[in-house]
Amino acid sequence: MAERGLRVLEENKTFFGKLTSTITKLLIPTKVGINGLLIITKRNNVLKAFENYINEENNDETNKKETLLKKYEEMYALYLEAIDKYVMDSIYKKVKNDTATTFEKNALSQYYNVIHLKEKQYLEYKYRKQKYLLELDYDTIITQNKEKLVNRYKKFYSSKMETLYKGILKNYSIQLSDNASGDERKNQIFENIFSGLEEYISNILPIKIEIDKEDTYKEILEDYDKFNTFLVGKLDEKDIIEKKIILLGISRKLFTHSLPLIVAEQCYIRLLKDARNLIVNAQTTRKKNSSYEMLIHLIEDYNIKLLSTKIYWDKPQARENYKKFWEEYNQIEKIKQTEPEKYLKQKEILFVKNDLKALSKQEDKYKKIIKFYKEKLVELGVMRKVKNSCKTLGQKCTKKKTVVA
Repeated sequence: MAERGLRVLEENKTFFGKLTSTITKLLIPTKVGINGLLIITKRNNVLKAFENYINEENNDETNKKETLLKKYEEMYALYLEAIDKYVMDSIYKKVKNDTATTFEKNALSQYYNVIHLKEKQYLEYKYRKQKYLLELDYDTIITQNKEKLVNRYKKFYSSKMETLYKGILKNYSIQLSDNASGDERKNQIFENIFSGLEEYISNILPIKIEIDKEDTYKEILEDYDKFNTFLVGKLDEKDIIEKKIILLGISRKLFTHSLPLIVAEQCYIRLLKDARNLIVNAQTTRKKNSSYEMLIHLIEDYNIKLLSTKIYWDKPQARENYKKFWEEYNQIEKIKQTEPEKYLKQKEILFVKNDLKALSKQEDKYKKIIKFYKEKLVELGVMRKVKNSCKTLGQKCTKKKTVVA
């Protein structure tokens, strides 16, 4: 009996110990506590509302779709509030009491970086706070490794994040068009645009490709694979520009409205400037030639992928000049298959001459790259060096070399 009683006591102690531990977890705000349970409930509600709305998206009943959309938006707002409450009630207290993990400390630091935007850039704050809260819960779900939940959440997460990134990029586009912005501010906006594109393509696009069943992204897969090669190893200035070129190319497919043509054009012009500077500042012939090859590729992207789609031109003469360029380009394209070497040379000459013509309008500003272009055209047999000699009384003959067309 004594042994039996002892066994019962031990079993009860174990049972009540587990129960007490569970209650303690419920009473202390942690990931598995009150806030954690609240997030799970709100998450399930928003996923259900999202799925109901998506299933009726192609339905002709407008009233039903509007009702489902309203329900989805309400559940989404409540879901974000639950995550926000978790950050403030749980993570903040743990950081304050010095019991937080590195993950929680970083999460709170990022949270305050977002909050800091509220007074100066409210629109960016609104989008980035939602993005931050969704990323926080997504990371939590991934660590749980529940395949069914992960697959279900990814559809909602990628859809919502795409909307948020479009909002962020559109906001940057508006800021870039503001003439009141100084050069330093515009430079920062350019970097923000490229950073936003890189974040989306690194973190969200792989999920979109994974769940896509209609090959929606097949047109950008080649560029996407090229982009992935820049995610390994240390990048130099040339690599960074090349990566940005790829980002811009992909953006023309994914963000045509959020990043309109006029903004994409400014981004291309910025990259052209950076690429030219890279050439004139190169310390070795190898680096100079490597940067030049990249510039030729960039000029082609700018003229073919962007300017060829441009409808409205501020200056009629610029439009006429581009028409002539386009006609010459199409003539060169005709020999692409039959005479590939000649095609590449003719195309290179066209791009260099066209860029040289544009820069010659500000010769003092671009004299170094102009000199480089002229030397290249001499190598290509389009221009030649002529020795001019002159004599002055009582002095020796002086020779000068000039480059002429």
